[in-house]
Amino acid sequence: MDKLIGAIVAVVIVAVVIWLMVRSWRRRRARDARLVAYPVPATLAAAVLETEVLYVASTPEDEPFERLAVDGLAFRGAAHLEVYDAGVLLRIAGEPASFIPVERIVGIGAASHAIDRGVEAEGLVAITWQPHESEPGEVPVRIDSYLRARYPGDTARIIDAVTNITAAEAPRSQQEGEASGD
Repeated sequence: MDKLIGAIVAVVIVAVVIWLMVRSWRRRRARDARLVAYPVPATLAAAVLETEVLYVASTPEDEPFERLAVDGLAFRGAAHLEVYDAGVLLRIAGEPASFIPVERIVGIGAASHAIDRGVEAEGLVAITWQPHESEPGEVPVRIDSYLRARYPGDTARIIDAVTNITAAEAPRSQQEGEASGD
């Protein structure tokens, strides 16, 4: 009888924990529902860089322990990263492709921790970008998306490639602003 009571208590505890996890995830999805992925452009020029990465998480800028549930970027998984002159395309296994236009990339750098991943110094790549919001609301203005390179040397290659496309975008943006009379 004692074993039966112990088993029932264990099952109830596990059920409560699962219910709390599901409830928490639903609230997070509702909170982040305004953040929607950018559409992948119909045509893209040749990729500047293609590599395999582990997608870790997306968080509000400078809050590496607060996961966001952005469509296409909600779950950790193996991913294929493609850097184009137009932006960064991330294809995470089991998720729709996510595109970050170059004009929305705010910065890129190395990191050593995010949510459930702690690695050696500068073992992660953090891309800081501005999300597309379906409607205005109290959501983060900027997002950090964390990636773990699969192959040695790819961390530096990813940072260099994204830095180069954003540096090339800056003069174009200035020229467009001058042409429109801003």
